[in-house]
Amino acid sequence: MTKEQKTEVIELLKGKFSQYNNFYVTDTESLTVEQVGKLRRACFNKNVEMKVAKNTLIKKALEALDSERYSGVYEALHNVTALMFSENPKDPALVISSFRKESNGERPTLKAAFINGDVYTGDNQLTALSKIKTKNELIGEVIGLLQSPAKRVIAALLHNAEKKGEAAPAE
Repeated sequence: MTKEQKTEVIELLKGKFSQYNNFYVTDTESLTVEQVGKLRRACFNKNVEMKVAKNTLIKKALEALDSERYSGVYEALHNVTALMFSENPKDPALVISSFRKESNGERPTLKAAFINGDVYTGDNQLTALSKIKTKNELIGEVIGLLQSPAKRVIAALLHNAEKKGEAAPAE
């Protein structure tokens, strides 16, 4: 790989790391070419962008952006590395989990995940990451919780109005 090609890869990676708040560092070393193709298709179907790059180039890209912010990821940069970028923090975890089930394997393994500034290391984090609630899911829960007391108040008012024989207030 020429120096120009390496610089090009580093710039491409810097763009991806800047674009996404979430990325996963996975080990795809023992996967066949066919399996990697299936994994790429699974990523594409979930809007997860997958990139394979040399660990030294990944580290240089991260260091160029903010060496301290990404320092927890550096230890995971060994063996064959595939990066998974996603807007939704749990989609890569779901892709990895479902891929493993379909292939009855243990690969790809999760080496690290960078989720909104927090670093999760080790394959044992995969289950927890697949259960992370997205921003929209959390907003939906909060709205549901806020609506619940209002619905009870309206129901109580309607019930009291019916008891007194009054006309029910219009909603």
